[in-house]
Amino acid sequence: MSRVLVTGGAGFIGSAVVRHLVGEGHEVLTLDALTYAGNLASLRDVHDNPRHRFVQADIRDAAAVGAAFTDFAPDRVLHLAAESHVDRSIDGPGDFISTNVTGTYVMLEAARTHWMSLSGRAKDAFRFLHVSTDEVYGSLGDEGLFHEETPYDPSSPYSASKAASDHLAKAWQRTYGLPVVVSNCSNNYGPYHFPEKLIPLTILNAMDGKALPIYGAGENVRDWLHVEDHARALDLISATGRVGETYNVGGRNERRNIDVVRAICAQLDQHRPDAAPHERLIEFVTDRPGHDARYAIDATKLEDELGWRATHDFDSGIRATVAWYLENDWWWQPLRAAATERRGLST
Repeated sequence: MSRVLVTGGAGFIGSAVVRHLVGEGHEVLTLDALTYAGNLASLRDVHDNPRHRFVQADIRDAAAVGAAFTDFAPDRVLHLAAESHVDRSIDGPGDFISTNVTGTYVMLEAARTHWMSLSGRAKDAFRFLHVSTDEVYGSLGDEGLFHEETPYDPSSPYSASKAASDHLAKAWQRTYGLPVVVSNCSNNYGPYHFPEKLIPLTILNAMDGKALPIYGAGENVRDWLHVEDHARALDLISATGRVGETYNVGGRNERRNIDVVRAICAQLDQHRPDAAPHERLIEFVTDRPGHDARYAIDATKLEDELGWRATHDFDSGIRATVAWYLENDWWWQPLRAAATERRGLST
């Protein structure tokens, strides 16, 4: 079993990773600043588990990060902490540059100091997994897939900040020899997803009889990956991925945004027929600037080299996700009460 430091472990993907790792028997230290998207309730299942520890710290705080490395002495680092909402990056890019770029630099330097203090098998086995997004690749046309060799072409402040942090991680491997691996994933969905994102926002708005905002004509295509499949992939990549390599993680579940919303409406029609049809709530809003047309990931390298396979198809995954939100208002109600939503361009 490994000692694994997870940054951003109280976030959507991070908490899924922490729950998975603890369930597999690893010892986990969660590092999270608990900004608006960080939620300790997402870690309720591991709160009292002796294999899990939580430290509230900002990845930009070099002293706090260094202390975490010294105290915990991790065998692996899964670096997920990041500002991640495209719309928020358009309104306020500074936080994205600071957290995603400077914060990653702080993490890399702390990891390098820790790694240099190791020797023998411990030093050889250490890995730093930098977790990124397919949005760094820009936009696809109607055909083709993102590959690990696809040139970077970010369109938003968010994706540009993630592209910069990817380059930093790879540079620390090439320059200093730090055993870094990078992953780029497609859009995640599933339980504990912060309510401002498309799928949870649609579910909760529809439950409340509110408008379901869709950018433009809803033709933008995303490749949907269940968060639990992603968590398994990150565990595998950080344990067995080759140093210096990039692995793309995708669910092979391409859907137009309008079709995602309609699928959610169909599920809610079954659960709450008195409010059907929920599609009547769909409202098209002004598109955001730099809205990439299509993302689609080729996960062949991960599948063939490391043996990973996605276990959730979109239809069953969205059914389970809608059911989870219907059954777990204890988690989302407090967030929903405090949430502010950005719908299209400001006028």
